[in-house]
Amino acid sequence: MTDPAPTVGLTGYGTYVPDGVVTGEEIAAESGVPEDVVVEKMGVREKRVCPPDADHATDMCVSAAEAALADAGLAPADVDVVLYHGSEYKDFYVWSAAADVAERLGADEAFAVESYALCAGAPLALRQARAQLRADAPETALLVAASREEDLVDYANEDASFMFNFGSGACAMVLESEPGERARATLGESAAITDGSFSEDVVMPAGGSRNPPSTATVEQGLHTLDVPDPDGMKERLGAVSLPNFLRVADDALSRSGYDRSDLDFVALTHMKRSFHELLVEELDAADYYLDEYGHVQSVDQVLALDAALDRGLVESGDLVCFLAAGTGYTWAATILEWRGDGA
Repeated sequence: MTDPAPTVGLTGYGTYVPDGVVTGEEIAAESGVPEDVVVEKMGVREKRVCPPDADHATDMCVSAAEAALADAGLAPADVDVVLYHGSEYKDFYVWSAAADVAERLGADEAFAVESYALCAGAPLALRQARAQLRADAPETALLVAASREEDLVDYANEDASFMFNFGSGACAMVLESEPGERARATLGESAAITDGSFSEDVVMPAGGSRNPPSTATVEQGLHTLDVPDPDGMKERLGAVSLPNFLRVADDALSRSGYDRSDLDFVALTHMKRSFHELLVEELDAADYYLDEYGHVQSVDQVLALDAALDRGLVESGDLVCFLAAGTGYTWAATILEWRGDGA
């Protein structure tokens, strides 16, 4: 008889957001979009932004990671693996942010790896790390993510207006194998689906191998995010987004031995307010809307959880779902059984 797979718990987490703030009023003035549309429809009262010469992806990750390790009561030397699941837009191209974070933390016993799923990254990183901790030698994983893709938004490009909510920040989570009473949450099962027909709907036109950077691409403004067919994307996405969100949430719940009636809180990717409200109504769960942060890629779920804990929206014994979607298009969910502050 084989031994059961070990339990994996979340023993600590941390967040970091830069000091710079851009308000919905300022976004409206720069873009020409009415302020009530930015604030009420897009759901951005304000968001955090980074200065050009500081708060790079790894800077923010290190700050969040230090807070997460302190929350877990661990030292960097206790970490076996550092997993970066944040933005592909980081300090350098073709480069390991995970290795840099491990080095700067002093996690000398850890190996470093990256997992990239755009804005669906958090549930999938939890899934990947949980599976590795249950199947392999590592006992402690540090997950870090950061985004400053706000740098890549052109407010003059109306076609890319659904990305005007992009903000900046970072998060970190500590996962441990068999943490016992130290666990703040126990990780459950996950689910994910991808519809690759959306794979080229959101792109930065230049900078990759198809269209390498050059003087011409810079002069043509091809190094910001764009949506080649916004109306077509909106129509196709509108038909599948809600069903796919609900499918992965239901599948993750079912695989964890639950259903929607058991769900207490959903930590969601920031999206337009009306769709957020529709989704949480379907799931019949408490939520927190990130209209003071905007969309911080795969950092959203930890920001929402942190805000919910501060406001008493999540308590010991609650069932939490990290629910996300990222262009590509991937929808993903992971279940957490919240225990509280740990020992």
